[in-house]
Amino acid sequence: MDTLLFLLKNMIPYMIPLTVVALGGMFSERSGIVNIALEGIMVFGASIGIFFMYFFPNLFPPQMMLIAALIIALISGAVFSLLHAYASVNLKANQVISGTALNLFATSFHVFVARIVTPNGVEGVKFNNIYRIPTVPFLSDIPFLGPILFTNTYITTFIGFGILFISSYVLFKTRFGLRLRACGEHPQAADSVGINVNRMRYIGVLISGALAGMGGLILIVPSTVEYTGVVSGYGFLALAVLIFGQWRPSKIILAAAFFGLMQTISNSSGLIFFMSLGIPKYFYQIVPYVATLIVLTFTSKKSAAPKAAGEPYDPGKR
Repeated sequence: MDTLLFLLKNMIPYMIPLTVVALGGMFSERSGIVNIALEGIMVFGASIGIFFMYFFPNLFPPQMMLIAALIIALISGAVFSLLHAYASVNLKANQVISGTALNLFATSFHVFVARIVTPNGVEGVKFNNIYRIPTVPFLSDIPFLGPILFTNTYITTFIGFGILFISSYVLFKTRFGLRLRACGEHPQAADSVGINVNRMRYIGVLISGALAGMGGLILIVPSTVEYTGVVSGYGFLALAVLIFGQWRPSKIILAAAFFGLMQTISNSSGLIFFMSLGIPKYFYQIVPYVATLIVLTFTSKKSAAPKAAGEPYDPGKR
């Protein structure tokens, strides 16, 4: 039981950012734009958020400071994603190439700025992790769930679950969600009833960038105190979560939990339970990526991606 609690507890810091970023990718692809730039947007949003925490460490109380940094990361990700939206919608450029360009730019941007602003001219930007919440009153006493969700936790966990519920409601219970999905399935039909397809696609990419930027900071804060401009491929892993989750929030959270658990196992090879199995620790380190390949192998044939995802909108096409 202790091993199970340990795994589930340590799964949360991986599951939440994967969920948030995959939901961002969902909004973009539901509108018809493939956003392979999730990795770069995570790096960029986390960089701006960490720079804010670095320069103004005591501007607000700890939890307010983290919320302010998340908002800044959200805005930064949205602004950065405008480049992808402009290339994909206005220029009708190849969306994969556009996303790859942003991925390459983001890490270089962080390294360039970090070497300018840090005293020793290094890539790593240090910050004080004072944002952990030891216990949530009353809720931490709940059997089983209390130690997992409400002990030694971060406010980002609850923000992540909130984004999940809001995303599900917006996508399937609102007029905006219906229009967004129509633009990703059959944009010409959507245009014929007066929906501005290009505008909806811009909004989809902006939401995607906002969530990916926030997701980058959600990933970094609980896991390190020195950010080097790397998110270890979590943007691409979020794409796998999105595909495995069939572009639906209810399935995305389950996929994120699965991959989060795999990541936890890869980082927990030192546990007595795993050591007793006699398997080399290097095996555990490749578990998340092997699991990704296996899962996508068995699920890709049944993937039901939005039909118009990746296709520049052509009003004359029928």
